[in-house]
Amino acid sequence: MEWWLWLVVGFLLLGAELIVPGGLFLLFFGFGAVVVGLLSLLGVLWSEWLQWLLFSLISISSLILLRARLMQHFGVKTSAAPDIDSMVGDIATPLDSIPPGATGKAELRGSAWSAQNTSQRELSKGQRCRVERVEGLTIFISPI
Repeated sequence: MEWWLWLVVGFLLLGAELIVPGGLFLLFFGFGAVVVGLLSLLGVLWSEWLQWLLFSLISISSLILLRARLMQHFGVKTSAAPDIDSMVGDIATPLDSIPPGATGKAELRGSAWSAQNTSQRELSKGQRCRVERVEGLTIFISPI
């Protein structure tokens, strides 16, 4: 591929990173294309397969080595998942009676969850309970 084409593709990818939401992926491929374009311009890379190999190596290695650091530096969260630990201490109400150690359903923040009774006594329907921990889609509750 011609050196100028690598530069055009590289700068297009760098520009697209500013427009496309996605969390710093295109930046590294744009960087790889610009580096390969500059090396081709200097005459260091003479064969097309070497250009593609170097582009792949630069892009993927910089992605692996630098993405997490840049995300942390710019304060971008790497996960869109809500913080379920923030539910610990919230109030849930069983939708049915739940015997000690058994699993049933409870309402928390307007949604029905699988709930396990961690206390030694039965939880009655509508009783106010505190969320002790969350594991996956199950909340562990005990009476207040």
